[in-house]
Amino acid sequence: MKFLLTFSTLTVLLATASAFTAAPARRTVKSISPTSLYSTVEASPFIQGPRIIRDDLPIVYVYDHCPFCVRVRLALGVKNVKHNVVFLQNDDIPTPTKLIGKKIAPIFSIPEDDFIMGESLDIIAKIDSDERFGTTAQILPATSRTDIKAWQKSVQSLLRTIQRPRYVATGLLPEFQQIEGRHAFIKNHQLPPYEKPEWKGDGTDENPGMAMEEKLDLYAAAMAKDPTPLLEDLNAKLIELDGIIFSEHYCSEGGVSMDDIDLWSRLRSITITKDVVWPEKLGKYIHNFSVLGDVPTYSDMAL
Repeated sequence: MKFLLTFSTLTVLLATASAFTAAPARRTVKSISPTSLYSTVEASPFIQGPRIIRDDLPIVYVYDHCPFCVRVRLALGVKNVKHNVVFLQNDDIPTPTKLIGKKIAPIFSIPEDDFIMGESLDIIAKIDSDERFGTTAQILPATSRTDIKAWQKSVQSLLRTIQRPRYVATGLLPEFQQIEGRHAFIKNHQLPPYEKPEWKGDGTDENPGMAMEEKLDLYAAAMAKDPTPLLEDLNAKLIELDGIIFSEHYCSEGGVSMDDIDLWSRLRSITITKDVVWPEKLGKYIHNFSVLGDVPTYSDMAL
């Protein structure tokens, strides 16, 4: 798909979901067999508890693309807690502000307690310590592994370059159903190599930030560019990660932990990118947690 790098053109394209969403054929996970540190490990899958259905279902307010929001959805799914998901529009400031005093997500509500809170890690701690939501302490604490954190840091710029334009270009994510939501995301999320102060400014006359027209052009250029070199780098990094996760059922030895809650929530975002080659163990890991957590991937809308 080709893009003319003008403000008016991108505005029209972003306003028309069909311009971005030629339905991809359903694809199976591609597999390769790299040498893995844990390639011979036999690990048992997580045993999910009985379905928990409260009379008043808990509610989680989220953005679909937000990994911190996905953390909470995944934790609720792992614990098999039925809940309502409310997708906020990306430019909606009044709704979260009325709920919790500012524009943030995720927001978690327990209607039967008139209880509401923010911050994903605090929410998960609440869920996993409340007997009404099943056996407590089902999700193990985070380990002190630095290799996974180092890997995440090593791909940060690469993933921002690939994923951010695709989030808004699909026209299908709930928070980007209207053009104002898409433009709000573009306005506030820089593309590499730009840094946040250069992109957003600091509210002063000396540093007003980049003009919106230029931001739209940069997003359009990112989508128009041949992704092959970026995909080659990403595929190589996924082979690296495949070698350091413990098994297809959990990334660290011992069982499902907060390591998985964080890692999978970030890896899910990669599935919005077409033609990624998932190594065998990592591909199974992505699938297994999608099923366990009842959180779909983006594979069928990938660009």
